[in-house]
Amino acid sequence: MANKLIVSPSPHVQSMQSTASIMRDVVIALIPALVVSTVVFGVNVLGLTALSVAACVLFEYLIQRFLVKGSCTICNWSAVVTGVLLAFNLPASIPWWIVVIGAFVAIAVAKMTFGGLGKNPFNPALVGRVFLLIAYPVQMTTFPAVANPALDALSGATPLAAVKHGVEAGVLPVQDLLLGNMPGSLGEVSAVALLVGFAYLLWRRVITWHIPVTVLATMALFAFCVALARGGEASLLWQFPLFHLLAGGALLGSIFMATDYATSPMTVKGAVIYAVGIGAITMCIRLWGAYPEGMSFAILIMNSVTPLLNKYVKPKRFGVK
Repeated sequence: MANKLIVSPSPHVQSMQSTASIMRDVVIALIPALVVSTVVFGVNVLGLTALSVAACVLFEYLIQRFLVKGSCTICNWSAVVTGVLLAFNLPASIPWWIVVIGAFVAIAVAKMTFGGLGKNPFNPALVGRVFLLIAYPVQMTTFPAVANPALDALSGATPLAAVKHGVEAGVLPVQDLLLGNMPGSLGEVSAVALLVGFAYLLWRRVITWHIPVTVLATMALFAFCVALARGGEASLLWQFPLFHLLAGGALLGSIFMATDYATSPMTVKGAVIYAVGIGAITMCIRLWGAYPEGMSFAILIMNSVTPLLNKYVKPKRFGVK
């Protein structure tokens, strides 16, 4: 009779989740934003997204087939997620060949160079996006114009760029920021669609609320303090923080990219510190930096801090006072 007191080595907690199921849930959560972006910018959005996904999957397959020669991982959907997120960080008018270059940098440089999924220190889609922004600044900052009276003076300018050029944040209608009636990258035009995806990921327990909420709360508090220091009207004290939460890549970055398992801290305390850093750096770049948007740079900077947070911010071991 077998001894029922013998226990196998840890881990003992098992879940029905797998890498593929988690990545599929992320793709499903991104569908509402993709639909809104297609309505705003046209069916070209679908072709651009499909090209980005296909290029990412192809590059990962070729690298594993001929260079790494390990087990094929394209079926775990991680390359698909990278392709969709990369596309969401691009304007709808960008040339197809730049999309392919961005996919190569994201997969070949930011992911496979370090050994593949789970070993990359930086978010691959953001590495691809920042590389393209530096290498092709004109194409990356040229956005199709959307009918918005507040942006007539700056045709095709994103809301953040418009504010950078002196347009008051309160002039831009909140409903446009919520529903997507504004120029911008594919994945940042509709706050409502991104929040729907956020709710889905929370429901599926793919992510927790700590990083997204802390990033957004830090940005809101930072913007409120800046508005207060500038001595603006009472209405600006809530309009300015709300604008920075809804405009640009705040929601896309905090929900879908800052929460990447491989590049974010493992503990709740570490995640909060990490998120506060992202929110503060984003606002510093938006308000005083050369770029109107700082979310991508902020996440990559804090990605580099994640190993230190994992090392020094640890829960107490069982039995240790």
